[in-house]
Amino acid sequence: MVTMDMPLLANILGLLALFSYIATLLPTILRIVLPSTKQTDIPRWLLKNRRLMGIIAFFFTLGHAFLYVTKRNFDFFDLKTFLIYVQGVTPFTIFTLLAITSNDWSVKKLKKKWKQLHQLTYFAMFLLTWHIWAKMSGHWTYLTPVGIVAITGIIVLFLIRLWIEHQDKQQKTNRKASKA
Repeated sequence: MVTMDMPLLANILGLLALFSYIATLLPTILRIVLPSTKQTDIPRWLLKNRRLMGIIAFFFTLGHAFLYVTKRNFDFFDLKTFLIYVQGVTPFTIFTLLAITSNDWSVKKLKKKWKQLHQLTYFAMFLLTWHIWAKMSGHWTYLTPVGIVAITGIIVLFLIRLWIEHQDKQQKTNRKASKA
């Protein structure tokens, strides 16, 4: 028999962090994968508020992590603890870097490196899937399937986006080659 645990506040904050994070990924994905959404104001609004959504996602993540760290009394100097929680610590570190550099000053100072740094968000996306699956296996709440479907859905859309961009690049290359 399958039983579901009641979600803790930490789980709820984790889900809110996940949805806020997904909102930061959606503008580009929607523009490329579902170009008909350009006619709505949704991608434009998401793009305009992307940094804010990222900061909100970071604070939800911070609350999620704080509650688990205090509940489980982690020993941060124990390598075994780090290895157990690497799939949560690594995206948290990435989100911290992204939150710190989500301002105009950082964009101006870091220039191209800012964009490269913010590409880490896609690596975090895959780590989050691992994090949710590993930490929730054996004690799912009703939030767990929602989180897994949400992150899997955004990964599928992201992979479709990469495929479309690759196809577009190939077509441009073929056009250049045929003109030459």
